[in-house]
This record gives sequence, structure tokens and C-alpha cells, in this order.
Amino acid sequence: MFTLCTFFVLLLSMGHCQFPRPCTEGSAYLSKTCCPPWKDGSPCGFLSGRGQCRNHKVFRPMSASRVRQFQDDRLDWPRFYFDSTCICFENYNDYNCGQCKFGYYGEKCNKVKTVVRKEIRQLSFVERQRFFSYLALAKTTKSADFVILSTGDRYQKNTYRFVDASIYDVFAWIHYYSMQPILRNGSLDSSYNYAHRGPAFPGWHRLGLMFLERQIQLLTGDEDFAVPYYDWRGEKSCSICTNELLGASNRDGFLDEYSHFAYWKSICSGFNYPNAYCQNAGDENQMEKLYRKPGADPRAKRLPSFKDVEDTLKWKDFDRPPYNTESRRSFRNALEGFLRPSDGTTLERNMHNLVHIYFGGTMSQVPISGNDPMFILHHSFIDKILEEWLRRQKGTPEDYPENDELGQGPDECVTPYFPCYRNKDFLRRSSNLGYTYSKYQGL
Repeated sequence: MFTLCTFFVLLLSMGHCQFPRPCTEGSAYLSKTCCPPWKDGSPCGFLSGRGQCRNHKVFRPMSASRVRQFQDDRLDWPRFYFDSTCICFENYNDYNCGQCKFGYYGEKCNKVKTVVRKEIRQLSFVERQRFFSYLALAKTTKSADFVILSTGDRYQKNTYRFVDASIYDVFAWIHYYSMQPILRNGSLDSSYNYAHRGPAFPGWHRLGLMFLERQIQLLTGDEDFAVPYYDWRGEKSCSICTNELLGASNRDGFLDEYSHFAYWKSICSGFNYPNAYCQNAGDENQMEKLYRKPGADPRAKRLPSFKDVEDTLKWKDFDRPPYNTESRRSFRNALEGFLRPSDGTTLERNMHNLVHIYFGGTMSQVPISGNDPMFILHHSFIDKILEEWLRRQKGTPEDYPENDELGQGPDECVTPYFPCYRNKDFLRRSSNLGYTYSKYQGL
């Protein structure tokens, strides 16, 4: 499934992550410029009015104190690697402005498209089989656009290597990469990461689902494809953990041999060291099979209740100081699952976090949890709860708070995506982003 990049490319492009493939080749990396040409031959499709190459030094200068204080390659994304990237005009999008913004399609990206995400049990038999076959295709098809980073030593750039990965594995890797401990002042700090533990959490995962959804649409040519969700409220056991749906587990906890995902393996599994990036990428023999044991962990004998969700939705402030796992009366912290939803002050595992722990195995190893398709359905429902909060509270990007948490500022780019999406951009109704949710069980 994976092949190493050539030694020549490796030498020229040390340090890339979920990078557009053209930006890992030769002069693009050496010049710190990621502005690939569109089909008209001009960088970012400039001659066709699609976009232009933007210099970050001009638009977003980095303070000298920040440069001295932090050394993490992901901070102030993507400045560590590139000074210039594409900025796209109108409804154009993607790393070379060659695609449309989420919610638009057509040659000139002037047609509106809104897909509907349904609860997986609302899908017809044909729709479900299509979903499973699309996932299988994404799992086995090498990404034509992106490569991923692997190294056993984050401190030594000369150990960095790049490997090809399937479309689905790129998605799983993005989550893993964003969750690795932050490097600052030469030390690794596991109390922070770019996808969790702060106000960026809901939007970061919203963009992740949109990325995978769009990649599958492009792969299959099915513009109507939408990822489903799993409404787990009040379930006494996992009702979709059957071979007809997400897969039953055998006595040892591995997915049953007759399930859709019986032979899937988890990229970046087995070597989850804080000073490494996906050390086993490229060697499928070292990757773990999907593992799931719903309800076996004594810390999580249940899934969140209907009341837990309603209590989470009652908190009017999107987030509150100190904008981390100790924030009280914070919708974000209750949704993420560091806060008891009912009182808004007691710190406990609930909601998002409780679900991960409940499923055990791959899902409970949160950095690599994206390898389990259950992750998609779980986070799609978390996103639906965010959407309901936005509707009830009339939330807007202005509700995203100013804060000093690493990578969590409102105007910081979401790590590690191209082009730059700001954290606050996703605090808006999903209909503005090209999708809506079906109603299910009153929500």
C-alpha cells in the first residue's frame, strides 16, 4: 500500500507533513514556496483568476519571541516549511486553487451543492453498501495529492522520510500528527496538541470530516456522498457493532472475519512514541489490526445519555477561560468530554471522551483512533451536536474566543491543512459549508 519516495526527493524535501505532493518536489521546497500551477500553467491558477501566491511574511509576521520560545514544526502552520502558499479567490479552493470551496461545484465553482448526512440506521441497504465500498476504495487507493511524514526522531530532520499513503490513511494520519506532543524549548509537552484540549477541538474535527468527505467525492465521482453519523445517545450497548454495519468483535477484541473492516490495519499504530512521527509508516507488517471491545473498560460502562447531550447544549458560551481542559460552563469543554454537562463545574470524562473510552482498543488510543471507521460516525454526531448548538445559540465565528493556547487562536491556521483555514472559520452553520444533518430521535 505504501512506497517510499525516492532518495532524491527525500533529500530535497525533508520536513513535509500532510503536504501537497507537488510541494515536496525539488525547487518548491528549497524556495519555501508551495504555490503549484493549475492546469493553465500559472501558480495557483493566477492567469485564470483563481488565486495567487501569498507571502506569509507580509500577511502574517511571526513575532521574534514566538520563534525563540517554540520549535514545533506545526506551530503557526505552515510557516516552518513555507513562506508562500496559495490564496484562492471567490469560490475556488485547494492547495493550487484547482478545486471548489466546500459546498460549491462546477467548472467555475458557481453551483451550490448541499449534501445530507444521515444516521447510519436511516440509510437504505444500497446506501450502506455504497458507504462501505467507498471506504474500502479510499483505504486501498494511494492518494495522488498528498504524502505523509515518518521519522523515529523528531529532533533530527535528516531522519525524516516521506511515504505514500492511501486516501483513508492520510485522513487517519492527519489526526495522529496533530495530536503528537508539542515541542517547545527542546522538550515535548503532552498536555497540549493542535486538535484537542481547547477551542479548536470542534472545528478541527469538522474540517477533518469535510476533508475525507470531499476526497471520497473526488475519488468516486459521487458528488452526493455524505458521511453518516451514529446517534449513540442512551444506548445500553453498541447497536451498530454488527457485521452488517460497523463490525462485531470476536472474543479477543479484533473485528470479526466477516465484517467489512476485518483486515484493516492502523497506520501509525504500535510505535506511539512522543519523539516520533508515525515510525512504522510504509511497513504494513508492523501495523495493528483494528481492535474494539465496547463496554469492557470499567471507566466507561455506558454511552452518553439523552440528558447528557441536552445538558451540554444548554451552555451558552462556546468556550471560557482558561480555554483548556479546566474550563467551566463551557460548551466546548462539555462537548469534548472533560466536564460534567449537568453542572458545568465538575471535571469528569463524558460525551466525546467517554465514547472513545467505551469502544476501547483502537478508538481508545485517541491519536490513532481515526483508523477505525467508528471514528467517522462518532465525530459526525459530535459535529451534529455542534450544529445544534450553533442553531440554538445563533453562533458565529465572532463567538470564537481570543486565547493564548498553542495552535488554538481564532486566526491561526488549522494544522496541517492547505490552504490556510482559520480555526474560527468553522464556527458557522454547516449549510454554509455544503452539508446538513437529518433529524433522528428528536435531534
